[in-house]
Amino acid sequence: MREEGDARVVAGDLMSRARAGDGEAFRELTEPYRRELQVHCYRMLGSFQDAEDALQDTLLAAWQGFGGFQGRASLRTWLYRIATNRCLNARRSASRRPAKEWDVPKVEPPEPTRLGEVVWLEPFPDALLEGAIDVPLSPEARYEQTEAISLAFVTALQVLPPRQLAVLILRDVLGFHTGEVADMLDSSVESVKSALKRARASLQHRRPTTDDREPPPACGSRSEHAIVAKFVRAWESADLDALVALLTDDVFMSMPPMPLEYQGRDVVARFCASIFRAGRRFDLIPTRANGQPAFGAYLRAPTGIRHGTGLYVLTLTGDRICAMTRFDNSVLPWFGLPRSLPRP
Repeated sequence: MREEGDARVVAGDLMSRARAGDGEAFRELTEPYRRELQVHCYRMLGSFQDAEDALQDTLLAAWQGFGGFQGRASLRTWLYRIATNRCLNARRSASRRPAKEWDVPKVEPPEPTRLGEVVWLEPFPDALLEGAIDVPLSPEARYEQTEAISLAFVTALQVLPPRQLAVLILRDVLGFHTGEVADMLDSSVESVKSALKRARASLQHRRPTTDDREPPPACGSRSEHAIVAKFVRAWESADLDALVALLTDDVFMSMPPMPLEYQGRDVVARFCASIFRAGRRFDLIPTRANGQPAFGAYLRAPTGIRHGTGLYVLTLTGDRICAMTRFDNSVLPWFGLPRSLPRP
């Protein structure tokens, strides 16, 4: 009891100092929420860069408005209110990054199955998830935090209207109560309930069904290591047959910011064959993104230098790969990966 009392005294002192303009006290109060707020902004915006910008805007607005924070809601709830509204403003005003044309020399890809809508999607480094997706949630939350950071989930969120998106994340992902969400959005409880119903229906329609799929192997498990090792061997040796054997029948491949999307093992195999036929050979450096296995891909040059060409993120089901997402090489530094590797 005495420790709790001491903690309240310390928190109260920090609040008083922060309201008086003490920047260090403000940082100490808000730092515990920084990572989870960054993940929240990422879910809202689908872009790592945009999320970082929104986080900085959120903290600046919180600092400038801290004198008016009366404590009627918790500090965490107050920060989420600011972050959500900053993200809504960003979505309404953003000129999303344009789609990029195919630019791989000497490679002619097959006709895509379709053109993707969410070309601004970017991966989120697992190194930044520590302490951000293991926060205690209320029973209102409907999604596991690891599921709610996956590329498939974040992609599906991006096609929701902004307000529906905000309501679904605040209620079903983070577990805030309906009344809290209404306060955050300056809305009514009835409006929040209506938006949530529509968002759930849209998300159910948009997301690929997973009912008949095996769950992915546990992160870092022997099963995950086994399929990842097979993928690396197949990709680095350009063994198309071995690669195709790892894919599900309905495997999906996308490559934002290029809009090309491929659905089905045959067409994905043709795409990979076009890469291998061009004589392009790669070394893969493992990392993790969005809770999923990922690899920096480095093209072997005649000089021996290996140049980073992009990042591959795998989505697994059982002992197979059901999705592959390729991002361009601009994302490599976020994962601590260099733009090039020296001769081996």
